Amino acid sequence: MRTGQERSHLDRIEEVMAGRRPEKVRYPIRVRQAEVVRTAMVGAGLLRVTLGGPGTEGFEAHSPIDHVKLLFPEPDGSLRLPEPDGDLLRWPRPHPTSREYTVRRYDPVTGEIDIDIAPHRGGLASDWAQQVKPGALLHVAGPPGGLIVPRVYDRYLLVGDITALPAIARWLEELPRDAKGWAFVEVAGAAEEIELSAPDAVEVRWLHRGDRPPGTGDALAQAVANGVSVPEGERLYAWIAGEAGQIKPLRRWVRDALRLERWDYTVTGYWKRGVADFDDEHEDDHQHQDQHQHQH
Repeated sequence: MRTGQERSHLDRIEEVMAGRRPEKVRYPIRVRQAEVVRTAMVGAGLLRVTLGGPGTEGFEAHSPIDHVKLLFPEPDGSLRLPEPDGDLLRWPRPHPTSREYTVRRYDPVTGEIDIDIAPHRGGLASDWAQQVKPGALLHVAGPPGGLIVPRVYDRYLLVGDITALPAIARWLEELPRDAKGWAFVEVAGAAEEIELSAPDAVEVRWLHRGDRPPGTGDALAQAVANGVSVPEGERLYAWIAGEAGQIKPLRRWVRDALRLERWDYTVTGYWKRGVADFDDEHEDDHQHQDQHQHQH
């Protein structure tokens, strides 16, 4: 039997899924001590950290773009954690050292949580993930809530770079099997492509940037703008994420060319070239993911 709080947010998710437009739903936020179960490369561009242990029991992730904060010790070795405050968290000031990542997978049977990290030089979470061993402990906060998108659209458009690939992969897994649409993913080359469980009628296009630095050029935006045509009368949902400058033209494109209603698209800068701890001023709180610690 659901408790009152469980009933409130789980029933709210059901209501949104039965409705006509996406909405944010907040979940009870917890801080959990998880244990590293294993790490493994997923293609050449993502390092998967699988977390488990007793602390993951009762974890919830209801949206393909749900995120958690990974909490790290301060430079002096101290660990500062937020404190429970009802169904919220009270965060100390200054804010503890943390990085945010998409929940790639949660298995309620095993309690395992997969976090896929794009390794890059000098990244706090990246360095940790490349060195960590099974049995290590890590505190995880969240998810604080998620964007719940009812499956009422005629077509779906998913766009991103390697930092958005974990969310795109989960999106493709969770879409109805009869869904139609497109997924555009820019990676360095074929070695960074991964197996995706896309519906048959969702076209997946991998774009290889080659020697071009990550987050540069207009190849991704051009491929999307030239490769997507929405039949008249059909309803499209678009989810776009990646380097802030690279996806900026697509923010205008979905608004001005496709003329989508504001609730029918999400465009989020996950990172910005040359900016550590970048925070997209246009993003909503529930969509934030700190794989933007890249120092390109």
